[in-house]
Amino acid sequence: MSSAELLLHPVRLRIVQAFLVDRELTTGQLRDELPEIPTATLYRHVATLVDGDVLEIVTERKVRGTFERTYRLNLANANVTGEEAAGMDADAHRRAFMTFVAALLGDFDRYLAREGFDLARDGVGYRQAGFNLSDAEFDDFAAELGEVLKRWMALPPAPGRVRRLLSTIVMPAE
Repeated sequence: MSSAELLLHPVRLRIVQAFLVDRELTTGQLRDELPEIPTATLYRHVATLVDGDVLEIVTERKVRGTFERTYRLNLANANVTGEEAAGMDADAHRRAFMTFVAALLGDFDRYLAREGFDLARDGVGYRQAGFNLSDAEFDDFAAELGEVLKRWMALPPAPGRVRRLLSTIVMPAE
């Protein structure tokens, strides 16, 4: 199974998102975070991600006659490579993008379902910005943005810190 097929499935994408920010979770903890996914389905997709080396087992301990495994995301394998993306046709990219957007809509819908949500207080926003950049300037922008993101993504969980997701889409305008 290609990385695109592996990662761009709605349930597997939700599982991968749950592990973002260097999180380590058991399937029980994952089930608590994704209660709308049936348990058997969750276990099947976790196994698929382990088989695809997207999730790796960190620890394993025996609990009541079975093994409880703790998993973490293998970041090196948790993306679609440029080579794979280049090999996808327009329909495959359309399906992948629709999966991504559907996951984004689901995340936003779950946020709005929270009691007392407040976009301003919670730092939630969505906007679109336009840039006039040459290819070289865009490469510089992307590299600089990547460095900024690395700095903030390196912060560990701590009291007062809220796990946040940043989703980006970049494409040339007409």
